[in-house]
Amino acid sequence: MIQLPIVRLRAMEPEDLDVLYTIENDTSIWKLGLTNVPYSRFVLHDFMANNTGDIYTDKQVRLIIENEAREMVGMVDLLKFDPKNQKAELGILISSGYRGKGYAKATISQIHEYALSTLHLHQLYVVIAASNTASLDLFRKYGYQQSGSLHDWLFDGSAYYDAIILQRLL
Repeated sequence: MIQLPIVRLRAMEPEDLDVLYTIENDTSIWKLGLTNVPYSRFVLHDFMANNTGDIYTDKQVRLIIENEAREMVGMVDLLKFDPKNQKAELGILISSGYRGKGYAKATISQIHEYALSTLHLHQLYVVIAASNTASLDLFRKYGYQQSGSLHDWLFDGSAYYDAIILQRLL
């Protein structure tokens, strides 16, 4: 088995603002998710300042992914947290210079452990653009199964794209 890199998941810090600004405004990834508008530093600063860090209050948590050298390699979100039904949507973004090096795999393993042991979740799900075969393959390798498809679900400003819902019982 290939050795995965060591990652650390940590809370957002004010020092992350510039990197977060760069990631959120990278138009090349907008078609893969739900964003198609730029975010200002003010909006991101406000998000960071008003985020309590309590998933029960915010219904979401964003964690920064760091490598062994303490470099920020991406971020992972648990959102649409539903404590009654013990589920949440999972989103992972690895910065372009770190993709293909196992950071997403290492993050999935850690976030599964956190979701199960700390949050006591029963399931996680992802919504992925149907054209994003790399992400679909990755989550399928981690036991996610397709539970639906959403036609014209994502809009990049000029065209609509289908999305696939995958879920995994923990």
